[in-house]
Amino acid sequence: MEAFILETGFDSWLTPGRSTMEPAFRDPADTAAPPASHRELARRLRGINLYLVGMMGSGKSSIARPLAEALGYRVIDADTILEQVAGRPIPEIFERDGEAAFRDIETAVLDQLAGWHSLVVATGGGVVSRPENWGRLHQGVVIWLDAPKDLLLRRLRADPTPRPLLARPDPAARLGDLLAARRPLYAQADLTIPQGDEPPAAVAAKVLAALPTILRDPLAPPEHPVELVDGEGRIRRDLNPPGASAPPGAPHTTGS
Repeated sequence: MEAFILETGFDSWLTPGRSTMEPAFRDPADTAAPPASHRELARRLRGINLYLVGMMGSGKSSIARPLAEALGYRVIDADTILEQVAGRPIPEIFERDGEAAFRDIETAVLDQLAGWHSLVVATGGGVVSRPENWGRLHQGVVIWLDAPKDLLLRRLRADPTPRPLLARPDPAARLGDLLAARRPLYAQADLTIPQGDEPPAAVAAKVLAALPTILRDPLAPPEHPVELVDGEGRIRRDLNPPGASAPPGAPHTTGS
């Protein structure tokens, strides 16, 4: 499936100079400097990608923009990239090829995005359903935008984007079933951000406030050479017995 992605022009969406507010995106090396208020957080992130997960209607695309602006990151809507790569809207992919084919393309797109940096990625609602996707997601920070069912349904009904779920006889019941099935999967995220009726900027502010709680700065190197204690309580500078030479290719263990 990755070959399909490349043949249908995925690489063209990685061309420098394209705007991320359009469907395609620019070389992440061109990312703008973050505002002074979040510069330290951006430094600690070191360009690691942020993946927003959650149900349809959870505001992933809307929240991605103020979040990216605060960090000097780029915004990527994974579903938009997927549609452009496939040359068809998502409902048509589901109708003609089935969900499995759609998930194959989704995984291939995610695999490509994982090779870039300094991105806020608004993922599709079902990206968490494939275990192999988590290996890619956890290369960055995964943020679950949690919202109650009633809020999700209200937002979906107000959204002009066609939603197959709303065409079902009982969309509320179907949404509830999906939410119940996916909640344990979303719970694998690094951060969970509960939300109500706050505007996107307010939810993005919650994310920015929570991110430092899960980040660890690299450990400083030891001030003195590493010393080892053998079974007899003697302090040693390496693992080899006195007078013995290390085998060819063995790592240097003196700590100096």
